[in-house]
Amino acid sequence: MLPSTMESPKMTSENSILTILQRDYANFPWQQTLSIYDADVYFQDPLTQFRGLARYEKMIQFLARWFQAIDLQLHDIARVDREITTRWTLSWTSPLPWKPRIAISGRSELTLNEAGLIISHIDYWDCSRWDVVKQHFQR
Repeated sequence: MLPSTMESPKMTSENSILTILQRDYANFPWQQTLSIYDADVYFQDPLTQFRGLARYEKMIQFLARWFQAIDLQLHDIARVDREITTRWTLSWTSPLPWKPRIAISGRSELTLNEAGLIISHIDYWDCSRWDVVKQHFQR
């Protein structure tokens, strides 16, 4: 199991949800602050969609277990009311014998509920799923 921060963060100016997300992106996939997500959080990206915090945590654990040198670079983060948007680039080394380095740039849209917890996290990639597959075979 991955180390995570399960205590409820206090939403002060120094520990706002944006600050927590910036820290989580910098540490990804380690030490993720799961307490900022609703238990029934909805997640979607071009490969999968599901509901539930336990499943969300398992997805992160899968990435940490199978991929090497994961790096999630946060380029931009903004909040308007209950909507948070991010721009990022995720890269990793695939566990294939020739160890290809893969990169996906994209954006996320996160929605908060009245309690300030994330109830929806939707990722959009700037490339197709096929483009990601092709990166595994390019030199």
